[in-house]
Amino acid sequence: MTLQYTAVAGVIFLMFYKMHLLESRRIEFTNIKCTSADEEFCDFEYCFLKAANRTYKYLSLKVRLHKIPIHQFTVNLALRKRSNGLTPINQNITFDGCKMVADTGNTIISFLFSLFKPYSNINHSCPYNHDLLVDKLPTHFIHQQFTKYVPLPEGDYVFNSNWISNGTNRATVRVHLSFA
Repeated sequence: MTLQYTAVAGVIFLMFYKMHLLESRRIEFTNIKCTSADEEFCDFEYCFLKAANRTYKYLSLKVRLHKIPIHQFTVNLALRKRSNGLTPINQNITFDGCKMVADTGNTIISFLFSLFKPYSNINHSCPYNHDLLVDKLPTHFIHQQFTKYVPLPEGDYVFNSNWISNGTNRATVRVHLSFA
């Protein structure tokens, strides 16, 4: 009996120890790069990271749409880990951006949308007839959302998003993250 209790206690200890290690990790924005592939369609008024102090860093971007309304767009997302180049963590995810807000049936897309939804004006389905923005998305919010569900190994990552309309890539946003 004592051996069984010791084994159970050991398993419980390891579970809590592993959870402690995951909780002590931090996600931090290290860089952002926004590129407009078609400036007649859209451009970035601003796209930056700002460190308000040593512990509070946030991301902001504003996209000016020139050909409105937007009735259809597709988003291609990829998460890549830096190690002697960029290696894919998993396959690229491509989805209909207009349905992203209305259709909450896809768990992965709903999770990814929840990462920036409270800080964005992308809160309705198509058509979009206004500029799009993400305003002061803090690192700590991404950390709270991301580390609950996605246990990633330590390292540097690039979150790449391509925004496609009418079959043409219109803009690319690359967010560099450090997970330590």
